[in-house]
Amino acid sequence: MKQCHTLSNVWIANSTKENNLRMRILFLSLFIVITDQITKLWVKGISLPSLGIEFQGYPYGYSQQVWGDFLRLTYIENPGMAFGIDIGGKLFFSIFSVIASIGIIFYLYKVRDESLLFRLSLAMILGGAVGNLIDRVFYGVIFDEAPLFYGRVVDFIDADFFNINLFGYHLNRWPVFNVADASVTCGVVLLLFAQKTLKQETPILQNSITPETNTSIPTSNTTSLPESSQAPQL
Repeated sequence: MKQCHTLSNVWIANSTKENNLRMRILFLSLFIVITDQITKLWVKGISLPSLGIEFQGYPYGYSQQVWGDFLRLTYIENPGMAFGIDIGGKLFFSIFSVIASIGIIFYLYKVRDESLLFRLSLAMILGGAVGNLIDRVFYGVIFDEAPLFYGRVVDFIDADFFNINLFGYHLNRWPVFNVADASVTCGVVLLLFAQKTLKQETPILQNSITPETNTSIPTSNTTSLPESSQAPQL
């Protein structure tokens, strides 16, 4: 009994260790959030006299070339979703972002045994969601611009795009975005690729499992005669 109890404790400890290793994917989400916030504060600027932090940042609407006209730094803010999409109100998106981020964390734990590519895609989506969530929830209060949950998202990456004319709508540059937006977009693309790869591998695994064939030699169908039908002994 004592040996069984010890083996059970060892199994639980190993299982917990494996789960912790698999959940280290959240460090990628943390890295994305930190990178996103550093770049946003570098553009917007921040003043924390109590900590001796004072950085001016750029004026709103400022734009400068980084790589010719192909890539610019353009400082704008938006109250909506990624790439400036605005459907609904500010409070709706703030609350939705909180719920979505919590849901992704729980889902990451649930699928901790799935492929690395699948978990990477979710970690990138989570990092981007939390990055923009911080803007919406706290930036209004931190910069004394709006109440809690009513902050605006800082965007600054301005990239060139193909000239498109469709139904009277003209697009020659990609909507200004940030690191969090890019992370969510890349995460969604990876997620679609991971799902497609999984669907392609499933039939292969199913075909590799062949049913067992019955190799036993069939017995003859002859039956012995009953004693009453046997020839009498002389």
